[in-house]
Amino acid sequence: MIMIGDRIALLREKFGMTQEELSKKIDISRASLCHYEKSRREPDYDTLVKVADLFRVTLDYLMGRTHDPHQTLDPHIRSFVDQLELSDKLLVDQFALTVDGKKLSFEEARRFIAFVRAERAIK
Repeated sequence: MIMIGDRIALLREKFGMTQEELSKKIDISRASLCHYEKSRREPDYDTLVKVADLFRVTLDYLMGRTHDPHQTLDPHIRSFVDQLELSDKLLVDQFALTVDGKKLSFEEARRFIAFVRAERAIK
């Protein structure tokens, strides 16, 4: 299985960039990039998005879920997924939302959603 770090290194090399150049473009330290490329650490979501945007690839490609760097969800499926409301009890019951390998109860999912909404309101 290909690791995220392997994909980042392959893309960086494909575009003829040094670690120093890439780290500056995505606003991280060169040491952090080195840790990512060697799979010692995994990048956070914001860093993954910056890498995907810079190299014009999908997050699924970076994460090794597809070998096609440009594969995206069908627009109708993307629209459906984007409109899912996780506060719907039937939806929460249907999908296994987990933390630390344990399925969230509906009440835990509601508290999690409330936390995310509060955090968004602060920003």
